[in-house]
Amino acid sequence: MKKWKTLKSEYVHQSPFGNIRKDQCELPNGIVISEYYVNEYSDWVNAVVLTEENQLVLVEQFRYAGGDFFLEVPAGKREEGETHEEGLVREVQEETGYASKTAPIFLGEFMVNPATQNNKVKTYLLIDAYQVSDQNLDDTEEINVKLVDFDQFGSLIRTNQVQTQLFTSHAYYMAKDYLLQNQEKSHG
Repeated sequence: MKKWKTLKSEYVHQSPFGNIRKDQCELPNGIVISEYYVNEYSDWVNAVVLTEENQLVLVEQFRYAGGDFFLEVPAGKREEGETHEEGLVREVQEETGYASKTAPIFLGEFMVNPATQNNKVKTYLLIDAYQVSDQNLDDTEEINVKLVDFDQFGSLIRTNQVQTQLFTSHAYYMAKDYLLQNQEKSHG
């Protein structure tokens, strides 16, 4: 297999939220796609946040495009000059008021939707989290913090008892796998 060639590229829309780019692409077999649209977004970070009591710290908020309230892991973009870990710690504390004395554990980096988007999400695990402050939300944010038993959350996802999104489900199962692997190592 060979990569596609970009023959032409122009922006249809640009904003602080993201850009829409229209490319003309040539496939390896010679076929030309005259209008291939790419959504350019910033990368973001998210975290499975666990308390010492094995409670999962989640945020509930209205998602306009989804038209409903969703229960999610804390997430956001890093600010200029921040490392991914610094951005993650800041976002978690702003959205939830929680922090941890333990450094974030990197679980993985994934493309969000490589068919039409260029951004990635870096997923982390924060353990032994505890509340250190009140939330520090932007004017456009209204977020409820919810604590859910970590071991029960998978069942809530599988049985559609919670309204969530793919990145929360994926982060949860990655964290669960990581914790299982490390539990086996410490007992093996």
